[in-house]
Amino acid sequence: MTGVIGIVVVLVMVFGGYLWSGGKFGVILGSLHYELMIIGGSAVGAFIIANSSQLIKQTLSDLGRVFRGSRWREEDYADLLILLFALLRVAKKNPAELEEHIEQPQESSIFNAYPRLLADGELVEIICDTLRAQTLNYDDPHQVEEVLEKRLEARLHHSLESAHALQVMADGLPALGIVAAVLGVIKTMSSIDQPPEVLGKMIGGALVGTFLGVFLSYAFVGPFAAKVRAVKEQENSLYLLVKEVLVAALHGHAPNICVEIGRQNTPRDLRPLFDELDEALRNAPGKAA
Repeated sequence: MTGVIGIVVVLVMVFGGYLWSGGKFGVILGSLHYELMIIGGSAVGAFIIANSSQLIKQTLSDLGRVFRGSRWREEDYADLLILLFALLRVAKKNPAELEEHIEQPQESSIFNAYPRLLADGELVEIICDTLRAQTLNYDDPHQVEEVLEKRLEARLHHSLESAHALQVMADGLPALGIVAAVLGVIKTMSSIDQPPEVLGKMIGGALVGTFLGVFLSYAFVGPFAAKVRAVKEQENSLYLLVKEVLVAALHGHAPNICVEIGRQNTPRDLRPLFDELDEALRNAPGKAA
């Protein structure tokens, strides 16, 4: 919703101010179609040249995040803390039972209680791999933490590739606007014998190219890249939460202490309240016999 509001504000302020100052849309509209073709088409072409087909698909998908925001909500963070608490409680009381949950998470009653989390295969894999290492007595918390940090850093780097690709496009758009403007000047020079009013419109049309390149870069593509980056970084906090809780467990803390450590490391605007989470933990699934 905020993305749509931002686009409306940009368009109203820029073109409203232009009209208020006495500007006329005739010159802009008269050259808008072919300037957009030159600038937009060359930007899309350069984007295709610079990126793999997989990254192109990922970027197109991530553009929707500008309007939808992060896919993780406050309830997802609470659910993750409860899920981890249930698994750690089982691990403490009955390690053999834990193995059933982490080897076949799709059939686990604990994981199936939280279908949104279960649908994220990477999240489930990180949880299961770390707990599996714990059951194999790979219990050096510092070593596990280092492995998890590297894994999460690699994951974040990969998820930010689409934002980087969009920023590269934004950086190139002003230059492509100059290309369009130069072509317009070349066209104007070939008609130098025309009267001043005709040449004025042609020069104005050429300058539309410069305007469009800068406008698209700083008002749209650049902010889109920044929003995608912000959303991806916010989503990554859910994975960091897994690391905080499971590393705390490897240090020998009780499950409820591990969960509180995770709650304290949750982003403030997404952090569940202590009393609400405590009540939910009392009803967590997967009680060991």
